Amino acid sequence: MKRKNATLSFVQLKSLCSAPNGPMHAAAGEKEHPGPNKYCDFCRMQTWLSLPTDTDFSIFNLPYGIFVAADGQPRAGMAIGDHLVDLAAAADEGLFGKRRFFRKLFEQPVLNDFIALGKPVASRIRRKVQNWLCLPQAPGNAGRILRERSAVRMLLPIHIGDYTDFYSSIEHATNVGKMFRPDNPLLPNWRWIPVGYHGRSSSIVPDGTPIRRPHGQVLPKGQETPVFSACKQLDFELEMAFIIGKNSALGEPIPIERAEEYIFGMVLFNDWSARDIQRWEYVPLGPFLGKNFGSSISPWIVPLEALKPFRVKGPKQNPPPLDYLRAAGARNYDIRLEVAIQPENAAETIVCRSNTRYLYWSMAQQLAHHTINGCNVRVGDLMASGTISGSQPGSFGSLLELSWGGQKPVPLANGATRTFLEDGDTVCIRGWAQKDGQRVGFGAVSGKILPA
Repeated sequence: MKRKNATLSFVQLKSLCSAPNGPMHAAAGEKEHPGPNKYCDFCRMQTWLSLPTDTDFSIFNLPYGIFVAADGQPRAGMAIGDHLVDLAAAADEGLFGKRRFFRKLFEQPVLNDFIALGKPVASRIRRKVQNWLCLPQAPGNAGRILRERSAVRMLLPIHIGDYTDFYSSIEHATNVGKMFRPDNPLLPNWRWIPVGYHGRSSSIVPDGTPIRRPHGQVLPKGQETPVFSACKQLDFELEMAFIIGKNSALGEPIPIERAEEYIFGMVLFNDWSARDIQRWEYVPLGPFLGKNFGSSISPWIVPLEALKPFRVKGPKQNPPPLDYLRAAGARNYDIRLEVAIQPENAAETIVCRSNTRYLYWSMAQQLAHHTINGCNVRVGDLMASGTISGSQPGSFGSLLELSWGGQKPVPLANGATRTFLEDGDTVCIRGWAQKDGQRVGFGAVSGKILPA
């Protein structure tokens, strides 16, 4: 195992260390790169482990997940390049102190109890692993701690108690509104509150889990009587989700200034949608069977700590939100997203490229609004963003928008087209942030459509 990043030139190191808003040396006024420096994030984060140059799982990331190896026992890990750190094995090697406590903690099949210990503990574990990976050379216990990611199977990383899906992209809300209410696309309350609905946590599944085409009631065009049918307008929704890392008390709202204290990290999210079932049922109470048959999440939870360099301001909000939804500073994240459709036995086609920076309502605003009535949240609760669409057609985060309700077929690489998903199609969502030589990614979340 060689020290891959050590091949960077003096000029590259100097450039990265002096990059605007990037990792910088503590000593003011330095004109030259002085070589490895413990105060410089970039210099300090040089690992002996060989990493692919475009890996989502860089030394700056280290997301948490739950994996199963050949022995069949689920346990916690951290992704690093093409490998993962077996946290139970690392605990047994004494990396964290309290060997028995941490080994037992990391041998659990979900991360909830670990997350509940709080961000200071999670940050300490992350730093310990970073320090181990940045030793001058490969340590003797590397073979006992590292595993190849290709040799393990990933599970749901948390037990999800409650799940809420928001509707936080103004472009998506406007596009959908134009299809069904051309004269009034954006309802009057949309610019005032982060709209959401309570979803079904039991049908949230990890990356790679197939999704069966659902049945339900649909109203055929031009008819007045519904029929029972398999869904004919199956769709994906490009979303991200955040995971609650701290319990709140019933009756006590979470102030927006403290909202991020309660957010442990983020995952990719695909809220599969049966549009024809949804269209018939959504009045008067909103989504039901058109949504709860399946949602998919990526297996690795990227902690907010790793995303700090990628914070950006969100869109200008007009009118200004009510006081409890106002917060200063950059509350959105510059995370690049893409969606690919791959028909069976064919190449994939990227049909959408978007970004979380487009979200009109931030995660902090979503959580503050969710709890303003006293609703409590618990560790492991999941809250999704809603479809993330940009202003250009290529950034629309669903086939409903990309095909404009089926009127504009989307071309695929194999010569076929799609208005909605067909049996055998695999949808893959990817996401990553990149800036000043740092890349922090989420990997992917995919699912294949099975016949009804």
